[in-house]
Amino acid sequence: MPPWGRPMLRLRRGIVTDAEAPEPWQRLEVEVDGQQRPAQADTALVGPCKAGDEVILNVEAQELGLGSGGFDIVHVNLTRGLHGKGMPGAHVMKLNYSSLQHAVIPVEGRELKTPLGRPVGVFQLHGQLAPVAWALGQQRPNAKVGYVQTAGGALPGGMSDTVRQLLNRGLLTGHTTAAPAYGGAQEAITTAGAIHDGLAEENWDVALVGPGPGILGSGSALGHGGIVALDSAHAAIALGCPTVLTARMSSGDPRERHRGLSHHTRTVLELLLKPVTLPVPPGARVFAEMDGIGPALDAARAAGHDVIEMPIDADGYRASGLPTRTMGRTFDEDRLFFAAALAAGGGLADLVGAGEQRV
Repeated sequence: MPPWGRPMLRLRRGIVTDAEAPEPWQRLEVEVDGQQRPAQADTALVGPCKAGDEVILNVEAQELGLGSGGFDIVHVNLTRGLHGKGMPGAHVMKLNYSSLQHAVIPVEGRELKTPLGRPVGVFQLHGQLAPVAWALGQQRPNAKVGYVQTAGGALPGGMSDTVRQLLNRGLLTGHTTAAPAYGGAQEAITTAGAIHDGLAEENWDVALVGPGPGILGSGSALGHGGIVALDSAHAAIALGCPTVLTARMSSGDPRERHRGLSHHTRTVLELLLKPVTLPVPPGARVFAEMDGIGPALDAARAAGHDVIEMPIDADGYRASGLPTRTMGRTFDEDRLFFAAALAAGGGLADLVGAGEQRV
């Protein structure tokens, strides 16, 4: 049978039996074929739900048993979600030509101003965002730090509890979602446009650029969400920004390809067309007696990248109340993961105000 002869979307009808407060993402319990199932609704797209509402759910993630997406998602609320009016004045589509296409007002359209001269921190896993932002904030408490959410993980901007925490604490001052991501405080058509607007128009001192939660992955060199860091770094470099890559490192990941310096980071370093700065924690070569870190860092240096050791405050971050789990592992079970992200924040702090062009 040809692919257009069978629907790929796993959509099911259900009745909401319990609904929490309508935060950006609303947690629900929905009865589907006599079974209670956890679900969530992106209220910015489909509106809030109440008990008794009839909904259509996309059940793909829960059927596949995905760890980071093990719940159903409301595709449409048949009871109260059919009267949306869209965003007034919006004219640029996101998720275009899908059933969830919607118009936004993009930040692009202003005069191109380069070089920007302000630093950009690129990361590969959403779990790196909090320690990077925290370490940066400890050294530069008055810096305006914005987050550009890219492809590679979850697309909805309202899904991340981490982003809300960082905004509430003042560790982030802005959140722009770059297509295909959507739902941030501001919308951009491209990652380059988001970085440019944040640094040149919103007057951010630093842009942190990376995917939302729930990284995509196939275990191959190029087939994973972290490879978006390659495009993000190239965009930052082209805009004249000192660019820092957050190393994905691990002392606790059971998968050999991620232990030490992850193959995700090694691949990006190998493919980058220009050098970047790669901060690493003190003693990274022998951290937790990880084999292979030293040669991997030597290879990065040989390729022209600036590998620098940065002091970190691991205990301070652990006591901060910010997230201390990655891929189900606690801080103590994977200290190197958090240490590398904290080092990146320190490296970015050293670049704030250094040689920037005020535009």
